[in-house]
Amino acid sequence: MILEHALLPVVPGREAAFEAAFAEAKAIIASMPGFVDLRLSRSIETPNEYLLLVHWESVEAHEQGFRGSPEYGRWRELLHGFYEPFPVVEHFAPVHSA
Repeated sequence: MILEHALLPVVPGREAAFEAAFAEAKAIIASMPGFVDLRLSRSIETPNEYLLLVHWESVEAHEQGFRGSPEYGRWRELLHGFYEPFPVVEHFAPVHSA
């Protein structure tokens, strides 16, 4: 299992609209093969910044499966207009846990 990490810088003043759009968009990603779970958190210090953590069965499930799917177009339509600048997405493999 891998962890996708994305810091989402939402345009200030658009946080409520982003959260509403994400509520709809999460059903899209959750329906994808290889999706395990996700968590969206909002920064306390920087209220227009969000942390998205998504567990996938593999990088390919995210990169080729989700991003290559027709459903990704709807995800992009719902969310990509909120970001400034566009977020960097990275994948992490587990090393230690407790």
